[in-house]
Amino acid sequence: MNVKGYAALKPNTDLVPYEFTRRDLRPNDVQIEILYAGICHSDIHQVREEWGDSLFPMVPGHEIAGKVTAVGSEVKNFKVGDLAGVGVYIDSCRKCPNCLAGESQYCHEGMTGTYNGYERDGVTVAQGGYSTGIVIDAGYVVSIPENLDLAGVAPLLCAGITLYSPLKHWEAGPGKKVAIVGLGGLGHMGVKYAHALRCRSNRAFTFG
Repeated sequence: MNVKGYAALKPNTDLVPYEFTRRDLRPNDVQIEILYAGICHSDIHQVREEWGDSLFPMVPGHEIAGKVTAVGSEVKNFKVGDLAGVGVYIDSCRKCPNCLAGESQYCHEGMTGTYNGYERDGVTVAQGGYSTGIVIDAGYVVSIPENLDLAGVAPLLCAGITLYSPLKHWEAGPGKKVAIVGLGGLGHMGVKYAHALRCRSNRAFTFG
């Protein structure tokens, strides 16, 4: 699939229009037309090589929301026209205890990032969501309800889950107090989630 996107051609440079080819659809894959892609600060870190050497040209983006345009012959849980999302990773080993337990984000071999790396074949370059489409194994795609605003959903695929996961892990709920350290892109989502979970509301205060 030929797609258009925006890529950093080398470290610390502005993104420029970039055309490239996605791999062919495999039996377990879905093809997604990307309609929205959130901007995560980790995208900036990667382009600036602030987390180590990066792979260029790089198409960033791992907060992806769009519509399914094709499905592989063995895909059962998606059909053409469904809304779908992709987060920070697109594959894992699928055989370690964590993967088999449904926690592939903790894959013993390491997850395969949505971009700035190679897919599991070691040859195909993974490119991200600042593009018009993506092909990905259906097991690493999430279904998005039809009644949600896709523009609002996209940031939930990274920033959102980063806060939702610990709140659910620690059983945040009615009457419980929650402390959110910092109120940036992540923190404000934590406050919204805590409110939605009916956690106890206290008056805000600052130091200084």
